[in-house]
Amino acid sequence: MFLAAPVHCFRGQSTAISRAWSTAVSRIASWMQQPSRWRATTAWLFIAPFLTIFIVFTAVPALLALIYSFTDIGVADIRRPLDVDFVSFRTFARVLTNAGFLKSIWTTALFVVIGVPLTMAIGLVLAIGLNNGITKLRATYRAAFYLPVITNIVAAAVIWQYAFTLSGPVNSFLTSVGAAGPNWLGDPKMAMPTVIMLAVWRNVGTCMVLFLAGLQSIPVDVYEAAKIDGASAWRRFTAMTLPLLKPATLLVTVLMTVSFMNIFDEPYLLTKGGPLSSTKSVALWVYEQFGQGNIAPAMAGSYVMLAIVVILGVLQLRLLRAR
Repeated sequence: MFLAAPVHCFRGQSTAISRAWSTAVSRIASWMQQPSRWRATTAWLFIAPFLTIFIVFTAVPALLALIYSFTDIGVADIRRPLDVDFVSFRTFARVLTNAGFLKSIWTTALFVVIGVPLTMAIGLVLAIGLNNGITKLRATYRAAFYLPVITNIVAAAVIWQYAFTLSGPVNSFLTSVGAAGPNWLGDPKMAMPTVIMLAVWRNVGTCMVLFLAGLQSIPVDVYEAAKIDGASAWRRFTAMTLPLLKPATLLVTVLMTVSFMNIFDEPYLLTKGGPLSSTKSVALWVYEQFGQGNIAPAMAGSYVMLAIVVILGVLQLRLLRAR
């Protein structure tokens, strides 16, 4: 009698648990049988690794950098980051009145103003040549023009640095034709064009591929109708090709602007920002501030640069988007 009651109670509990389990399984099965929910679950499972990496290594550090840019954090505060003092916008004021930072903004602006149009123009010319002019070995030329994009920048910079030394191949060629070769990397007036040439060489392949995709999306019938109407090649280019390439142009403009605004590898590897800080970009200035232990100014400077990039991106989208 005394043992029957616990056994009966245990059996009742196990029956209730089994019923609850079967009910939960049936509900999950019915929920998973709905196509939209199944697709949504599958999609979230696929993007979960990326979201995890993005949140841990990008979103959280970016948020912490924004928070600490309003503090006086330094190297001594790394081990106790909660003991820093809140200084409001004083760090941003220090950065915006820093002569080195202002000069780096001017240098970055030169990179953008000169490098972006030059890269886009060369990329467009190559894309038009591959789309219309070159018929043989088109894939080979396309791969050759795109090769600098995937080339290791360190190896490319080493070759570039050797080519533009005082006794390098470039100056040797200029001497052979009777011209005096300049100090490409040691003269402040020549260092900027040299760095821009490397950046253009590295990015022109991306512009070419995007423009080529835009050109291949334009119907051939449009050009044939224009030819029948007697439109010249230049007229077809200005009145048809350029307007129809506006979506591709917008994409290339935004990508190249962001790339040149964040330029770091080329000036760092070629000149270390010199001579006389003539090639020091904002990204390189921020890097140096971190190296010197000025953590808060470096974070503030990076967010000032981010704000400039966002403003330029919005302006470009408003000015160049297709109507």
